[in-house]
Amino acid sequence: MSTISAGAGPSTTSRGLRPSPEPVSLRSTRPRYGEKVAYALLVIAAGVSVLTTVGIVLSLVVPATQFFREVSITEFLTGTSWTPRFADQSYGVLPLITGTLWTTAIALAIAIPIGLGAASYLSEYASARTRRVLKPTLELLAGVPSVVYGLFAVVFVGPVVLNDWLGIEVGTFSVLAAGLVLGVMIIPTVASLAEDAMSAVPRALREASYGLGANRTRTVLRVVFPAAISGIAASIVLGLSRAVGETMIVAMAAGSQAKVVTDPLESGQTMTGFIASAALGDSVQGSLQYNTLFAVGLTLFVITLVINLISIRLVNRFREIY
Repeated sequence: MSTISAGAGPSTTSRGLRPSPEPVSLRSTRPRYGEKVAYALLVIAAGVSVLTTVGIVLSLVVPATQFFREVSITEFLTGTSWTPRFADQSYGVLPLITGTLWTTAIALAIAIPIGLGAASYLSEYASARTRRVLKPTLELLAGVPSVVYGLFAVVFVGPVVLNDWLGIEVGTFSVLAAGLVLGVMIIPTVASLAEDAMSAVPRALREASYGLGANRTRTVLRVVFPAAISGIAASIVLGLSRAVGETMIVAMAAGSQAKVVTDPLESGQTMTGFIASAALGDSVQGSLQYNTLFAVGLTLFVITLVINLISIRLVNRFREIY
């Protein structure tokens, strides 16, 4: 029968077994200054982001509060006439909201089917070589300045595509031309993010679908799309947010006449278009006309915030983790 020797060191048996090793600590006793510096920089970066957001909100809320002391919120949200710089002043923001909704809806009608179609092709049908060529080419559209898109809408889309090719009579400015080009601009956003989400779907799900006899199209529609729905929804909502906040295209192509738009062939003014044009005016700082910029900006901020909150809820609800 073996006995265990006593002592201060590691225990051994009388048969000369190797002593059990001492537990090794994975935490170094030496201070890691590089990690502390990196941690401090990350904290500063996060703090700057939060402070920037707070600063933006305060810069909008303070002048907007002064505006709403003189103009009721009910009149602002329900009025159908927007003439803050005319002799007969009116502060109903509905004309600007309708212009924004028209251009955004047209843009999404163009970007969603084309963007998701491009994402499906790149993820499920294109070869690796084709994908390496087409995806960077598609993403180049995101690098084109918006003012170039605005010139493209005014010079080519309106007079040439709509008037000459399609026979649709539109004026120099129209929400249709602005919405079409706006949709082209956000196609890379929808396509790139949706393709990333579809590519992240495990290959095993596709193979299981093929094993059950489904073809590629049915697999894409019934398996890949539902599995990647959270990423696809996020891509659409991000494109929506960018369409709502775009300035130069709508300022140049939609027009500058604020009115309730009932036909996409008409000209109209959006919220961002008004801010871009009015900010270059000669309004006295602190005046009511000057504070209209911040009232419209705060309205746009709230709309964008609601869109982002809805997108977060959708993504969390339909997220699939593999």
